[in-house]
Amino acid sequence: MTSIGCDETPETVWSRMMTYEEVPLRPPVLLRALLPQPRRTQGDKTCVEAEVLCLYDSGFLVKRITKVEPPHLLQFDVVQQRLGIEGCITALGGSYEIRSVKGRTEIALATKYQGYLRPRYLWQPIERFIAHQFHHHILNGMCASFPRLDLVARPATAGDLAGNDFAPPEPICTTPLLRSQR
Repeated sequence: MTSIGCDETPETVWSRMMTYEEVPLRPPVLLRALLPQPRRTQGDKTCVEAEVLCLYDSGFLVKRITKVEPPHLLQFDVVQQRLGIEGCITALGGSYEIRSVKGRTEIALATKYQGYLRPRYLWQPIERFIAHQFHHHILNGMCASFPRLDLVARPATAGDLAGNDFAPPEPICTTPLLRSQR
């Protein structure tokens, strides 16, 4: 789980999270080198069982909303993934938690995934570090969208996805293995 704080109310953060579509910040070099870059989302995040299409520069994943408790909790399962990294890692689900902590609002992002690289004792700390970097990128992008925050934003260089066909393909069958939570 990765968390950051901001000076907005939980209700304002929740409202922004529900309409948050694009990550306005350029990812750090490590993330650009190792992971597909998030571009935008499509779909309703407010209803249980709704599906949200998350578009990346090299593919997509589909999240199914499993729990919605405004303005504090949004949980999801990943039901499809086509990002080009499936031989290394598969996203399984995650959550956003919003809570008041000492007069500020804390936003926490957790991801469940299955890593396939071996030996696990070597790769798990690396995966954990990369997951935290990815979470920080997403959360900082969300907070950068609040006009009152004083964050240094770097402009994204991604091209427009308009006109690209990202329709989800047939479901991918994978072998279930032990789950790690990061």
